[in-house]
Amino acid sequence: MTAKEMTAYLISNYGEARHNMNQMEYACGELANLHDITEEEIFLFIVENKPISGMHTHSYGFNTANGRALKEQFTNYYND
Repeated sequence: MTAKEMTAYLISNYGEARHNMNQMEYACGELANLHDITEEEIFLFIVENKPISGMHTHSYGFNTANGRALKEQFTNYYND
């Protein structure tokens, strides 16, 4: 996903995009490559807390240790 696509999604669904979209694109891209998943899956996991199939990010609706670690990795790349 590009920063432009992410911005359009956020504006369409939430009315505004408050994030640095270039950093979000970078973080999603890095994690997608690192974990062999799509950028869209990472984006939706971060923005809407949607589970990522095969990564065991949720259990009973809560983030597992794997999900929490993924969010921390995202934060590190986003703030890089």
